[in-house]
Amino acid sequence: MSAREQDVLRAASMYYLQDMTMEAIAKHLHTSRSTVSRLVKRARDTGLVEIRLRPAQGKGPGIGQHLASTWGIDVYVVPVPDQVTRVDRLEQVAMSAARLLGSWFDSDMTLGIAWGTTLSAVARHLPRRPTRGSAVVQLNGAASTRSSGLHYAGDLTAGFGAAFDAQVHDFPVPAFFDYAETKRAMWRERSVRRVLDVQRHADIALFSVGAVSGGVPSHVYSAGYLEPEDVAVLEDEGVVGDVCTVFLRQDGTYRDIALNARATGPAPDELRRVPRRVCVVAGDNKVAPLRAALRAGVVTDLVIDEITASRLVSDPRL
Repeated sequence: MSAREQDVLRAASMYYLQDMTMEAIAKHLHTSRSTVSRLVKRARDTGLVEIRLRPAQGKGPGIGQHLASTWGIDVYVVPVPDQVTRVDRLEQVAMSAARLLGSWFDSDMTLGIAWGTTLSAVARHLPRRPTRGSAVVQLNGAASTRSSGLHYAGDLTAGFGAAFDAQVHDFPVPAFFDYAETKRAMWRERSVRRVLDVQRHADIALFSVGAVSGGVPSHVYSAGYLEPEDVAVLEDEGVVGDVCTVFLRQDGTYRDIALNARATGPAPDELRRVPRRVCVVAGDNKVAPLRAALRAGVVTDLVIDEITASRLVSDPRL
């Protein structure tokens, strides 16, 4: 991809996915408004702008192309101004992810969603796109010792269901059971097995990565789902974050982490059965857990802000 084509892609992404004005785009690209106008027109004329942005194809020198080539996934890098706040970065990425999801999800499809700070942001930007015979299913439980989780997770699944006119399947179990044997017993119950079966038939899984600390806090760590002794054990285990409340080490391993036996989200080997697995990421603190998720092989499509993508590429541990 030439420098000119990269400018066309960046301008189109800012204009069509992020609702930025041409003046704001011109400032970010250090060019004039008229040049931005020509870039946007070229994006339309060449077919780059259809409904969605084309993902990086693994060729060329760009950040998205590098990540796509390295990990064998489709990458959508969301340009953001250099001085944007962490919260604004999240909103811009969430807006882009919501619009991409609206172009992928269709009738007779099932969408699995994991709750969290990032997915709540995506829900706020979902386009209205009625479908027929579709379903939205919650991937991990949300109850804790402090809350039933029904209001938080229920509002999230209801928002996705309303956007697509889809049937909603909530998952009324804890985020973490107190005992692994309790989970094994619950997984034999017909009401739970019904939801698990819907999850197994998902066409798309939508999730983020949870970060242990820093930046915009991940909900699982900030909302009292873990006791102090749990956090201490995770630190001792070298955990850097989670996907669907299943904890990962830096190298992507997870099977021998004791707390995962009590977690209600799909483990990476289960998640990998879903054909399209969309990970939405914004924030410097998400670099380590994202790398772990990539190493665990759970991502097929990555929607990420430009700053975080640059940190991921430049990190020597990649």
